Amino acid sequence: MCLAIPTQITSINSEEDTAVVSLDGISKEISIALIEGAVVGDYVLVHVGYALNIVSQEEAAKTLALMAEAGLVPDPAEENPA
Repeated sequence: MCLAIPTQITSINSEEDTAVVSLDGISKEISIALIEGAVVGDYVLVHVGYALNIVSQEEAAKTLALMAEAGLVPDPAEENPA
């Protein structure tokens, strides 16, 4: 089974075809060579260091909520109680 995690792009290095993405306060440099038109602020599905697809903020939130429910990522609602 493969798992791609939605993360948000925080910076792009177009010369290297890389971007820095962030999820839950953790940042990682990834390759964006497999997608076109990504900009800072976009959400991308990341698998083994490569962005595979751009997704909407809504789709990213739904996916992360399901992953949190399954215990795969921290639940943002538990970290920031209202």
